Amino acid sequence: MRTALEEAARAASAGDVPVGALVLSPTGAIIATGHNEREATGDPTAHAEVLAIRRAAAALGEWRLSGCTLVVTLEPCTMCAGAIVQSRVDRVVYGARDEKAGAVGSLWDVVRDRRLNHRPEVVHGVLADACAEQLTRFFRDR
Repeated sequence: MRTALEEAARAASAGDVPVGALVLSPTGAIIATGHNEREATGDPTAHAEVLAIRRAAAALGEWRLSGCTLVVTLEPCTMCAGAIVQSRVDRVVYGARDEKAGAVGSLWDVVRDRRLNHRPEVVHGVLADACAEQLTRFFRDR
């Protein structure tokens, strides 16, 4: 999670909402990282999770990220939750809850919807205070 927090700081320094993510291999090695780049790229889909998932798939040469873990500082939104399900990530670890747009247990629970063909394990609250503080500081300073 500390690496994801470093990624989030990169987003903030570029003027984007500080969310950072990384994908871990089944052995725990970092395959790919990402941070929000919506402001930098003008791409509404450039969320940290989507970018990390895309980069991991490219690094592995495979769209299925079976056995992999996605670590992210903020609970994923519905778009990112859909990408998680579609990429077959086995585990999602996140820090701060997102009561306004969270789709991994807060507002919705897309990734554990029994109607879908893949449901990853979810671990929440990892370094939650540090993740939330980074977001709070960013919006307070704006």
